Amino acid sequence: MSAEENKAIVRQTWEDLFNQGKLSTADELISSTFTNHAAPGAPPGPGSFKQLVMMYRSAFPDVQFEIEDLLCDGDKVVIRNSFHGTHKGTFMGIAPTGNHISQEQIHIVRVAGGQIVEHWAVRDDLSLMRQLGVVHM
Repeated sequence: MSAEENKAIVRQTWEDLFNQGKLSTADELISSTFTNHAAPGAPPGPGSFKQLVMMYRSAFPDVQFEIEDLLCDGDKVVIRNSFHGTHKGTFMGIAPTGNHISQEQIHIVRVAGGQIVEHWAVRDDLSLMRQLGVVHM
């Protein structure tokens, strides 16, 4: 597949799943052998990606992932995005705070055969925990 086709798959995945909550997109664009290296122990396949999306969307019902950069090199797509939302549901055991949060993220996604097969991530989790009032510095 071309770089533009791979980037389009990643863009559609982020827009449909995270921003719109269209979980059916995972069945189409996430491989049954998908491995999430950013979540060790997560089961393979689209189900684990759906769980991640539902976690974000239930904790932050107004969640928006804004794509800042989308770069491709071979079968790997790098996405730099910002995540924004209001903490209205439990997130990783943290009770709702009502705080509006934002977080910078970088993801590397490997695409093969028109589907996402692997994922790695770097997130500013310390900043997120500070915004949620869990960490004070």
